[in-house]
Amino acid sequence: MAVISQLFLTNFRSFQELNLQLSPGIIVFHGDNAQGKTTLLEAIYLLAIARSFRAENEREVVNFDAAKRGEQGLVGGLILQEDEPISVYVGYQSVILSGSGINSSEDNNSIGYSVRKQIRVNKIPRTSSQLIGQVSAVLFSAEDIDLVYGSPARRRRFLNILISQADSAYVSSLQRYQRVIQQRNQLLKSIRENRSEIGELEYWDEQLVSEGTQIIGKRQLCMSTLSELCLEHHKSLGESDTCFQIEYMPSVKLGRNESETSTYFSESLNDLRKREIRSATTLIGPHRDDFSMMDGVRDLGTFSSRGEARTSALILRLAEASFLPDGRGDPPIVLLDDVLSEMEK
Repeated sequence: MAVISQLFLTNFRSFQELNLQLSPGIIVFHGDNAQGKTTLLEAIYLLAIARSFRAENEREVVNFDAAKRGEQGLVGGLILQEDEPISVYVGYQSVILSGSGINSSEDNNSIGYSVRKQIRVNKIPRTSSQLIGQVSAVLFSAEDIDLVYGSPARRRRFLNILISQADSAYVSSLQRYQRVIQQRNQLLKSIRENRSEIGELEYWDEQLVSEGTQIIGKRQLCMSTLSELCLEHHKSLGESDTCFQIEYMPSVKLGRNESETSTYFSESLNDLRKREIRSATTLIGPHRDDFSMMDGVRDLGTFSSRGEARTSALILRLAEASFLPDGRGDPPIVLLDDVLSEMEK
């Protein structure tokens, strides 16, 4: 079983320096509010998914006073897999922006720095995609209710993190797809402003369909398995006899195979051509996907009580934990962040 036996923090949020020994089994962090309990879970989860689950921008994780001095924020961990130690370090080197005034005599709390992220596994430089999967983790938090009531982007993020931990190739595919979206949107804007020709879209359409179809296929397989696991956990919790399921809602029509899905994708791009140029935005693809949680024929995102939504989110997280055991059968690290605060409402 993979465990994190040591956690090292330097200039990470409120922690200037921390070296924490972690024992196998259940560990409870307790203390008053604003003492750093969630920060510890954030650091552990970061070692699994290579980014913070709390920060909108990664520079937020570096202690501000340390960042003003150009110092580095660091999260490190010693991971034991079958008694073989793996050291993981994720560093955030602060880079003070020229002319930001961050070092002026004024008490300036504005953001005047960026960060460069550096990852090392056993002292060897790695990318985020190479780190993800070294250890798997599932995070339960009070905000999980947003998986039911929140935006499609919230559910896509859940799906991306889940599949990425199980399939490292998915991370690379997702990164390539996001670069294609960025380039294609820039070209659409250029066409709208008569600075480029429509014919230039052909190459980017092909790239979009190629990368997007792969992502759709992997999401489809994941959702099929996840739906079965959700049903099992729904029954184990003694919930109603209705059929709880999650339903994948891709923005692209699904075909009987990858080739047919690619054809539908290409046809939709042609149909949306004028609208996309007007908006300078790619209007279809995995970046517009969603999934719904259903209790029978009832969409829980629209027609559920808060209690039902909490239970649905719990079922989804339990299914995630069941989905993630690796080839050795190791279960993921389970992190619980103040979940009772939502359950008590």
